[in-house]
Amino acid sequence: MDIVRLAARSLYNRRYTAWLTLLSIALGVALMLGVEKVRLGAKTSFANTLSGADLIVGARSGAIPLLLYSVFRIGNATNNIDWQSYQAIAHYPAVRWTIPLSLGDSHRGFRVLGTNRDYFEHYRYARQRPLEFSAGQPFDDVYDAVLGADVADKLGYRLGQSIVLSHGIDSAGLAKHDDRPFRVVGILKRTGTPVDRTVHISLAGIEAIHVDWQSGARIPGAAVSAEQARAMDLTPRTLTAFLIGLDSKRHVFSMQRAINEYRPEPLLAILPGVTLQELWDMMSVAENALLGVSVGVVVSSLLGLLTVILAGLHERRREMAILRSVGATPWHIVTLLVTEATLLASCGVLCGVGLLYLLLWIAQPVIESHWGLYIVIAPPTGREFILMALTVGAGCLAGLLPAWLAYRYSLADGMTVRV
Repeated sequence: MDIVRLAARSLYNRRYTAWLTLLSIALGVALMLGVEKVRLGAKTSFANTLSGADLIVGARSGAIPLLLYSVFRIGNATNNIDWQSYQAIAHYPAVRWTIPLSLGDSHRGFRVLGTNRDYFEHYRYARQRPLEFSAGQPFDDVYDAVLGADVADKLGYRLGQSIVLSHGIDSAGLAKHDDRPFRVVGILKRTGTPVDRTVHISLAGIEAIHVDWQSGARIPGAAVSAEQARAMDLTPRTLTAFLIGLDSKRHVFSMQRAINEYRPEPLLAILPGVTLQELWDMMSVAENALLGVSVGVVVSSLLGLLTVILAGLHERRREMAILRSVGATPWHIVTLLVTEATLLASCGVLCGVGLLYLLLWIAQPVIESHWGLYIVIAPPTGREFILMALTVGAGCLAGLLPAWLAYRYSLADGMTVRV
């Protein structure tokens, strides 16, 4: 205890240098734990892209491609699902709700999704959070559109504006449905998911803009006006995919097997959570890169601690000599320097944790609103406690080299006046 008190007083006597060292460690720890929080937040946000859906159904291809185009709006389906097949599966006794998804068009680089009002009622993300509107309401008319937050913000759209959709996924919009403009009737709150980057229209709207199209182009001489299209039968013929919510989780595997063995056409049913984990595992390079950043931050902080202690050691040679002259053993000198390093590392870790949570408290709403990344302000995880303990332990080890050098300094060398 005397050694700790002596180390604290020694640090106080060199308080300006000690404060700078402590600040360096605190910033390093805050950055290290911040990177860890961002890594966990990114992984959680990735896993929370879709919540509450028990199965995703599409044409038979691969589980990850189906997840990518149905949830993340990346890529295209190799084939579509017949509307009759969708209707048949939607009426299975175990099915509580379904959300049909029809993809294929775009608007100024953003994907267009055709669906129905069940989308706004049953779609969930981030642990059962429902979709909410920042303005307007769900679509009701054939030519109504609901925008994700990113679409509205980046393109500057407001309620009541007219927008023109493009055929296919062409950001240049070479083939436009300019004869059937849509009216913005709703804007969704930010979710941090692909919903933010999507233009939502009704399934009837998808059919209406394609009634006089075939094979990616207008049928010559078959022009249909917007009002004529409205009066036609706009029941979909095909879908890209659909989501299923079941009455009970115990029906998941039996329902998945029934869909995968569906006779009228080849279908694939996947478990969203399992496939999301498989996709994250494929992206482990990014996760490892973040971990590498964390390790680099820790190493740089500890090197800073070591550098500061070594830089001040030469100036403290007389102090060490005086301590030895009054009876301090080499072991006392070693213990003093190691204790100082440990105190600096411990206080730096505590200050770094406090700084991190202060910054999170201030920046969390901004990060979520601008980047859609929700970072939970929660007590440190076991992994983070381990990182903090390793930092303190490494700080203790960083004091061993200066302590060993101080041990080697002789009393005569320390008392010598250098001119």
